[in-house]
Amino acid sequence: MDFNVKKLASDAGVFFTRAVQFTEEKLGQAEKTELDAHFENLLTRADCTKNWTEKIFRQTEVLLQPNPSARVEEFLYEKLDRKIPSRTTNGELLGQYMLEAAKDFGPGTPYGSTLIKVGECQRRLGGAEREFMQSSAINFLTPLRNFLEGDWRTISKERRLLENRRLDLDACKTRLKKAKAAEAKAAAVPNFQETRPRNYVLSASASALWSEEVDKAEHELRVAQTEFDRQAEVTRLLLEGISSTHVNHLRCLHEFVEAQAIYYTQCHQYMMDLQKELGRYSVNPAPSSSASPSTAATLPVVPIGGATSATAPEADTLKIEEVQPPATGTRKAKVLYDYDAADTSEMSLLADELITVYTVPGMDPDWLIGERGNQKGKVPVTYLELLS
Repeated sequence: MDFNVKKLASDAGVFFTRAVQFTEEKLGQAEKTELDAHFENLLTRADCTKNWTEKIFRQTEVLLQPNPSARVEEFLYEKLDRKIPSRTTNGELLGQYMLEAAKDFGPGTPYGSTLIKVGECQRRLGGAEREFMQSSAINFLTPLRNFLEGDWRTISKERRLLENRRLDLDACKTRLKKAKAAEAKAAAVPNFQETRPRNYVLSASASALWSEEVDKAEHELRVAQTEFDRQAEVTRLLLEGISSTHVNHLRCLHEFVEAQAIYYTQCHQYMMDLQKELGRYSVNPAPSSSASPSTAATLPVVPIGGATSATAPEADTLKIEEVQPPATGTRKAKVLYDYDAADTSEMSLLADELITVYTVPGMDPDWLIGERGNQKGKVPVTYLELLS
């Protein structure tokens, strides 16, 4: 018990000494030991690394999981060291709803069959999103979190310890400076009653007493200097390790970009396959008063070779060079996606460009004749947005 009380009193004394030294430094009444320029640069670089790593980590979490409640739930599971339950992605949930709706509407109906195709595609998109989230969490988020919760905490702890050692060192310097000033004063004007401590014997001279005080202060200064130098070296090694952290984070960043590229490539491929499938099996509704004005029915029909009968050449025997645009009534169309022509009868398209389109008798309703300058050829309707 006595030992604990003594230790508590000693710790309180050290804390008070540091507080006094810190306050005097802030007030400009005490000198402060400055670190060298290289060490200061290491500190600045470490702080910059920590701040930006934290921001990148938080925003990546938002990117992978936009739902704040879900992020809080995952955080709690991690702190409790429990496995995070599997969560259905939005794409998978949408695909499930579409498949269930197709059952009610009838899978044999045009709407029901299309819902099945789109729903299955949405489920594949959701699965790709899940794989991307898992891969990014393991290969990118985890190393960043390990740095913030592991390496950086160690660096912060050692930096706080270094600051305490510096305060102790500067307090020893101040104590030695005051002791030497008192020794010089006692040697110049000896006065036993004013200069010697109360617990010293009355026969001792003031100069000798302050000489002992100076020796004690010098010894404490040497000890404090040694501890400060040792702690500075430990902190320096940790700060120089930030370079290795950058190398590790660079590798993780490459893996994150690779996972993201794979994810978006899969999504693009799924959507292109779905679009081609919908275009290949699209339903051609019978003419009625409720037909959409944006369909081919509103486009001018151009006779070929002066033919006026209902029997017109089929699309596969259509000679593109013989097709002539109508004098009036052609429409403009905006290209939605890039398209590569499959043969010489088709025309390649570039997204966002404007072309002129029209149709001819007997032509597949999923195709139109497109013109762009001197180029002419068949173009798929699903790749176009018909403009008024």
